[in-house]
Amino acid sequence: MIRFHVLTLFPEMIDAPFRASILGKARERGQIELLTHQLRDWAEGRHQVTDDAPYGGGDGMVMKVEPVSRALAELRSANPAAKVLLMSPQGKPFDQQDARRLSDKSDLIFVCGRYEGYDERIRPLADEELSLGNFVLTGGELAAMAMIDAIARLIPGVLGAAGSAETDSFSDGLLEYPQYTRPAEFAGHRVPDVLLSGNHQAIARWRRREQLRRTLVRRPEMLTSLQLSVEDQCLLQELRNQQEERE
Repeated sequence: MIRFHVLTLFPEMIDAPFRASILGKARERGQIELLTHQLRDWAEGRHQVTDDAPYGGGDGMVMKVEPVSRALAELRSANPAAKVLLMSPQGKPFDQQDARRLSDKSDLIFVCGRYEGYDERIRPLADEELSLGNFVLTGGELAAMAMIDAIARLIPGVLGAAGSAETDSFSDGLLEYPQYTRPAEFAGHRVPDVLLSGNHQAIARWRRREQLRRTLVRRPEMLTSLQLSVEDQCLLQELRNQQEERE
């Protein structure tokens, strides 16, 4: 079981999406726990202010360090093994390997920013700074929810079928092979014969070849860092030769 803690100014954004579908059932079964924490609870004053104007001038407001510091101190005290993740477009791009690595943790605390950004003194309070990509959202909540979804589905038992997550795109560094279901033919497009053959060895080879082909065509940069088997290298060279012939 893993506990996801979300430190946010908008707890109402977080809870509802995780009451539906697979993750909703996982919550009911006690496989995951989702806890939202209102950052204003750690802010001082009648108005519980969590932002202020930036030193040096400029547009927008900046998240204050004191409420975040107090919140994380209390949450870490109650959950000593927790890992703190700061949602930020300046962070490391989150990927499938991060999801798998973090799925082994017992507690994860997601800090969701707002306004123009964080007071720089907030950054050292986190263990990691993560991003969804090279774009900016109005807040970190959507990024946190996407990461929670990616992590939770890797927890054993959450997806039901044990192998469901093992063939996902990026799980082995390649994109997933094409998938088909009934009918066998639709609008003149037929399911590849090999998938109807019952020959599991041939199917496995076709799927691996299609993973390599799809990655080569759509995301060739992913192939540069992979340690491929000799068989994979031979298949990849065949695909490259075919690509060159077509060009």
